[in-house]
Amino acid sequence: MTASAEAELRRLLDIMAALRHPETGCPWDKVQDFATIAPYTIEEAYEVADAIARRDLAALPDELGDLLFQVVYHARMAEEAGRFGFAEIARTIADKMVRRHPHVFGDEAARDAAAQTSAWEAQKHAERAVRNETGTLAGIAVGLPALTRAAKLTSRAARVGFDWPDAAAVLDKLEEEAAELRAELRADLADADPARLADEVGDLLFVLANLARKLHLDPETCLRQANAKFSRRFGVIEQRLEIEGKTPADATLEEMEAHWQAAKRAERGLTP
Repeated sequence: MTASAEAELRRLLDIMAALRHPETGCPWDKVQDFATIAPYTIEEAYEVADAIARRDLAALPDELGDLLFQVVYHARMAEEAGRFGFAEIARTIADKMVRRHPHVFGDEAARDAAAQTSAWEAQKHAERAVRNETGTLAGIAVGLPALTRAAKLTSRAARVGFDWPDAAAVLDKLEEEAAELRAELRADLADADPARLADEVGDLLFVLANLARKLHLDPETCLRQANAKFSRRFGVIEQRLEIEGKTPADATLEEMEAHWQAAKRAERGLTP
């Protein structure tokens, strides 16, 4: 870390301390705790990912700063409680990275890719054991986005041989789960059991997350791209309807579908 970086980090830590000062601090910041700040931490991490996805490097320092501020916030609250501070956070991750990279920090024999992977997994296993986290799935955070956690759970299970053989087998499982959902919907939807429907839809999403994993894709990224595509195409629908003097509420489903298909063709470079 350069002297400038050290000075700026010290300034940020001092700002956080001032915001949390019991007498002169910000009224909002003073009353926050780990639970109330955690959602903001998650939000800031997603905003970093969003800037990267948009390749907006000009915005990235600001978004990374917001995320760093979240770490500083948690560190300050922990320090006030007499638990730990920012220095311990930095020391813990630095020590962990050294432990998990023996091929960089001193072990010449661990420089090939297989040895690196083995050393990394061995270190993580040892760290979980210290935390008394046992079992193949130990240490996979419950707070992860659900699609990401689904992929991580089965990726971990796959290491011990519990996995579909290929993507085609996952597609077969997807069809099986879709059939089970259809069976729940055969009766009048008003009489369907919401708990059973939630269970079956959950199974579908779980299998889809694993289909993405088998195809070496990140399910969260896939869904974010689909969200962006939907937003973009629906925006075209609204623009085209506005030209016609209408809003989506005034249009029929058929009219909106026609504009959707036109937007789809335009994206593919086809004649509208």
